[in-house]
Amino acid sequence: MKKTGVEEEQELIFSSDEEKDDKKNNVTGNDNKGLGLRTTGFKDFFLRPELLRAIGEAGFEHPSEVQQEAIPFCILGNDLVCQAKSGMGKTAVFVLSILHQVDFDGDKPQCLVLCHTRELAFQITKEFERLGKYFLSLRTHTFIGGSPVAGDREKLLKDPPHVAVGSPGRVLDLVKSGHLK
Repeated sequence: MKKTGVEEEQELIFSSDEEKDDKKNNVTGNDNKGLGLRTTGFKDFFLRPELLRAIGEAGFEHPSEVQQEAIPFCILGNDLVCQAKSGMGKTAVFVLSILHQVDFDGDKPQCLVLCHTRELAFQITKEFERLGKYFLSLRTHTFIGGSPVAGDREKLLKDPPHVAVGSPGRVLDLVKSGHLK
């Protein structure tokens, strides 16, 4: 299938410099010789052992290109804006990076993930639970509209989560009321 100029340009935006050179020289395959950071597995990121165990059980064998580039950058505490095609592992990038950095002795939310829909908020919370299942003290909670706000306020007062995932309206309510800082 022939690509349009726009599609080729977009593809180059997401490609590394080495891949651009390969395309110019009609090189195929990926032998990883002489290239920048290339990993063979998630263990090369030096993630916490609990994360590596959950990653293996989730069936992830090798990091995607976006994961190879972004995870090492993010686990150092850097901010990142990331764009990749659907299904390339962007959610795993920020979930793994956050779980690697969470202080489980903390007693207040350390991370807020803001989602534009309730469904996405639930999906991301489930991903935190799936990849963080071996952190026995990990607390996550989904803050969305459609349920009584009193329950969310009580949760933040009595048993605050390490990771709060929510939709804009409910998060704004909790911030305005002083329950979420």
